[in-house]
Amino acid sequence: MTDPGPASFVSPRLTARQLARLTAYGVAQDVRAGDVVFRPGDLAYDLIVIDAGRIEIVSPPTRDEPEAVIATYGPGGFLGELNLLTGQTVYLIARVVESGRIHRISPSQFRRLMADDPSVSDILLTTFLARRDVLRGGIAARGLEIIGTTRSAEALSLRTYAARQRLPHLWLDAASLAGHAIMTSTPLVNADLPAVVTPDHVLRRATPGRLAQLLGLSYQATNAEPADLTIIGAGPAGLAAAVSAASEGLDTVLLDAVGPGGQAASSSRIENYLGFPSGLSGEELAQKATLQALKFGARLFSPCEVIDLDCTGAYLRVVLADSTAIDTRAALIATGARYRALPLTRWAQFEGAGIYYAATKLEVQACAGGPVTVVGGANSAGQAALYLASHGCTVTLAVRGDDISTDMSAYLVDRVASDPQITVRTSTEISGLAGRATLESINLTDHVTSTSMELPCRGLFCFIGVDPATAWLNGLAVDTDGFIRTDAQLNPHALGQVWTILGRAPLPFETSIPGVFAAGDVRVGSMKRVAAAVGEGTGAVRSIHAAIGVSL
Repeated sequence: MTDPGPASFVSPRLTARQLARLTAYGVAQDVRAGDVVFRPGDLAYDLIVIDAGRIEIVSPPTRDEPEAVIATYGPGGFLGELNLLTGQTVYLIARVVESGRIHRISPSQFRRLMADDPSVSDILLTTFLARRDVLRGGIAARGLEIIGTTRSAEALSLRTYAARQRLPHLWLDAASLAGHAIMTSTPLVNADLPAVVTPDHVLRRATPGRLAQLLGLSYQATNAEPADLTIIGAGPAGLAAAVSAASEGLDTVLLDAVGPGGQAASSSRIENYLGFPSGLSGEELAQKATLQALKFGARLFSPCEVIDLDCTGAYLRVVLADSTAIDTRAALIATGARYRALPLTRWAQFEGAGIYYAATKLEVQACAGGPVTVVGGANSAGQAALYLASHGCTVTLAVRGDDISTDMSAYLVDRVASDPQITVRTSTEISGLAGRATLESINLTDHVTSTSMELPCRGLFCFIGVDPATAWLNGLAVDTDGFIRTDAQLNPHALGQVWTILGRAPLPFETSIPGVFAAGDVRVGSMKRVAAAVGEGTGAVRSIHAAIGVSL
């Protein structure tokens, strides 16, 4: 990939005027052949603009492969990709092959550029995204290898994290020839799985949290001052709030226990979201929204599990599972809701090993072409059934009610009914699970005929009712199911003296604790739709401005 040309998103040609605007943010430096501009392990690097000379981007050597040149850039080109925004540790080499002159744009100046020059920043964003996509599918992926077994919950969580973060990586099934080779050469044993192998590190029994630490993606405080807003949960509501808050100048921290996208990221196709007549996947929506939030300066960290919200001090304090504390002037709870499990023997054993709460390409790889069952009667279940059928699976859609049109949108009902790969069974529930290490079959019970049947099942996809992700919260007013009450849903006579002292009632989306807000599926009465969550997250930011005294 050597300067692919003017039409390429990977290596765009900037005009002389654009280059002048870009280099105005930088500091000039002469470089000689052989100089290394940045290298793997660097915690950060500058955006590099080439005035004269040539620089090659190199994938470092691995245990099995020598280094390889990925791209070469000359005058008018610039170096950088998504980790300039995410803060990920550098994993490639930038080496000067022809002496010349560059301009270094520091991280702080880069942020200024992104805020002040929208036309140039749009070019940079498009380029960074295109380069990351090229890296994910190319030789750079060798620099991060995940080894495990396909039907393993632990391996699936690692792969889900890597996908949500758009990390260039290579997945190797330990049972494959390539997987066996790397296990032998590293060496690794089955008890070490899942494992992550990089040119310099081996993570045995790897977790998303340990991988994030290795890559520099775990939470890092940037200064001693409290954040203006800390958002807990990076689903549609949290991402929309981050975009709105950061674009309006609030110092915004966004935390998620898994990765950007929330439950929506598990949707294979969303077709009723405004502005996308051909539909888009939940993963695509989440990735675009994440990039938008990062563009405006929001700081995103995951996996970050929040275990407490301390409201007793001068500032609110968000406490992470590792005891890290984040002081903040306002907090937005957008943790959403989780699909419920069924009260069946061995359910927990088969989670991630045949039982799934999402239907994306990662889950489909474990059961493509085989018999699967989707349980649930709302849109998520219909979307999953269609997606699985499109990948060659024979799908049984098990619905507890007697009519799938009760909770499913009409366009999905029609498609499900007309798909020859899908069999709909109404008034039906899952009544049993069977298998050795992984799920192999299920029992279905028809409540109209009172009969049961056993079906082979390589994947059971569960999209039944939801529970709010609020078990970690204390002191907030919630309903009997744990969903958070806000503004008009609160009893004004039970709010307490703190509100009397403030001299005001709770603002829209504000909870029973001043400065703490809630938006999206976690809130009482939410519509449980992506568009509604986006609207709530955006709307909450207006109230947050008012609460912390920062004008719009």
